[in-house]
Amino acid sequence: MFWEKKLAQWIEEVRTRSNVPARLALWDGQSYDFGTFERPSVTLRVKSAAAMPLLLDPSLDNLGEAYVKEKIDVEGRLTDIINVGYALARASADAPNKLQRVARYFTHSKASDKKSIQYHYDVSNDFYSLWLDPNMVYSCAYFENGDEDLTTAQLKKIDHILRKIDLQPGQTLLDIGCGWGALVIRAAQKFGARCVGVTLSQNQFDLATERVKAAGLADRIEIRLQDYRDVTGQFDRITSVGMFEHVGRKNLPEYFTRVAKLLADDGVVMNHGITSTDPGSGETSHGGGEFIDKYVFPDGELPHISLTLQAMQEGGLEAFDVENLRRHYAQTLRIWSDNYEARTPQVRELIDEEKYRIWRLYLAGCAYAFENDDVAIYQIVGRKAGRPAAALPWSRRYIYEDGSR
Repeated sequence: MFWEKKLAQWIEEVRTRSNVPARLALWDGQSYDFGTFERPSVTLRVKSAAAMPLLLDPSLDNLGEAYVKEKIDVEGRLTDIINVGYALARASADAPNKLQRVARYFTHSKASDKKSIQYHYDVSNDFYSLWLDPNMVYSCAYFENGDEDLTTAQLKKIDHILRKIDLQPGQTLLDIGCGWGALVIRAAQKFGARCVGVTLSQNQFDLATERVKAAGLADRIEIRLQDYRDVTGQFDRITSVGMFEHVGRKNLPEYFTRVAKLLADDGVVMNHGITSTDPGSGETSHGGGEFIDKYVFPDGELPHISLTLQAMQEGGLEAFDVENLRRHYAQTLRIWSDNYEARTPQVRELIDEEKYRIWRLYLAGCAYAFENDDVAIYQIVGRKAGRPAAALPWSRRYIYEDGSR
């Protein structure tokens, strides 16, 4: 067949450039090894010739599509499968332009953003509860010592944020993209704040509202099904955790301008979000970005940290504290992926096979990406630009110790 010569060429290229401990097993009984080994750590089982166009252009996007569309099955430990996928994509890149991380742009209207958010977050609350912590915090945890369990690390993350913004009793807090309400509940319970949380996800809104009522905090917390662009008023403190990835690179100055308008003159804002490690704000490498956009986060865009800081300044905000939590997100994702694997039977009762495979690859693949500096994540604390220097803290001690600066 026409693809046989190309297949042999691909196998040889991989073996020459990288000794990958994987075997390709075809539907007709033929098999090919991508390296020299006693036993392969991963076997890719090709179900039919329909998979060959994807395999012969083995970007992460194409390899992922072949798997989620059940054109291939994979055998081996999940971490080995992800390592092999990246190794095949790297070894098969036959020209420098295949390694370029191109930045794509999307139109971010209120309607399209709501549709994208609901596609990702409205799978079902039961689905997320299977692999998140009991508070259902769907963002990077904070492992202060490195050995915390997920529940502890997520509470430490929330407290880390609330101390960074120096939240005081009685202050008003706006949480943009409030998820299932964990941060605003903690802010009201522990710090005595009065909170508004906004989300575009119906499922998140429903459960967060229930949780606020169950905690007896309905007089201190309001959950809204609302676009941040429709929020009015001013707030002493503003947090945005895992939301600005949906804003769009071109819209970042507008986003931060809106945040600045909502922030009191002496207020503090904290933006926690995933960033590209490509200086040109390109997508994750080897086709990983295309896979995520197609199957996981429609219209998601990752700016480089430099672009984020520039957009903040353009929006009227001064960044005064920046922290990279990449190691923390790699650990968070490993735990999520392990939880997902451990609860496979329950997961499969809630979603179809394609979605099961998408999320399996997504969680493990993202853990690899954060571990290997393919993407990063930053917490940025800021105030309105042009404020006197006396408004800034002398040190970061107040973040780590209870009490005054």
